[in-house]
Amino acid sequence: MRQRRFFLLLFLFLPGLPVGHLSAQQAPDQFRWVNFHSSTDNDVVAWVTRSLEPEHWTAISEIGVEYDAALVVTTLRANPQSLPNADLFTVWSLSLTNHSITPLITGVNLRFVDWLKFADGAPRELAALYDNCTECAADTYFTAFHYDMAHHAWAARWMRGGQTVPIWSANPPPGVTWNQVYAAIAEPNGRELLGTWSHFDYGSQKPPEDVVYRYDMDSYSGLERTQPLSGKDADAMKLRLCSGQGALPGLARGQDSPLCQQLVKPRIERKPVTTPPANNHGKSLPPRSRH
Repeated sequence: MRQRRFFLLLFLFLPGLPVGHLSAQQAPDQFRWVNFHSSTDNDVVAWVTRSLEPEHWTAISEIGVEYDAALVVTTLRANPQSLPNADLFTVWSLSLTNHSITPLITGVNLRFVDWLKFADGAPRELAALYDNCTECAADTYFTAFHYDMAHHAWAARWMRGGQTVPIWSANPPPGVTWNQVYAAIAEPNGRELLGTWSHFDYGSQKPPEDVVYRYDMDSYSGLERTQPLSGKDADAMKLRLCSGQGALPGLARGQDSPLCQQLVKPRIERKPVTTPPANNHGKSLPPRSRH
């Protein structure tokens, strides 16, 4: 309890712990980040703090409000001497009409990147990257947070088994060369999508394998989609990912790999000329023998 009080005082008198922000697009008009030092937001801060009292956390780093729900980021520090980059974060959906809370994702190194548009007529959604561990060979994930009008709550996109979209891994399978590429891409129609490509080279064991995915929203149902691609669709996505055309800042990686460079700028090898000149009729004479 004494430790909780220490961190609560730290939270009340210091700015929220840093969470990466690279936002370039405009947030929805109804959304705003809470100012921890503004008297006009005192009621929201107090409500969020009270709602989270039963949970295990040491600081509240961010509160975003849209309509009657708050998107809240808490951090958990093992002890006061631990480094900030080792903090475990949790993103919550918290009701501002009752004290109900729902955990959305947990991890380390949360980075809010930009506001993306996945569907026509729908508000932009807050895209984020995060890792599953610190001081380790981490896996990196992508998601987007949106306000769910039907449930009056925040939700995270592409949730599966407690995690979201895997876009990068520092854990290649043993004996396999693994090349990875991903990018969030702006389409001509104004919407955005996420594409990933994993190329597995097994050497002499078996032929290489490509795994290509497209993550977007269905324009008719409004539901999120996870599409494995093959054939010409996969080839087209590989080229889009590697060219970087339309890729969003902070949401692209792997374009500088030899695999991508070979696809975008294939090396043209000059072939030796084996045909004789057009004026060669097999009657050439050695020097000084012409009359």
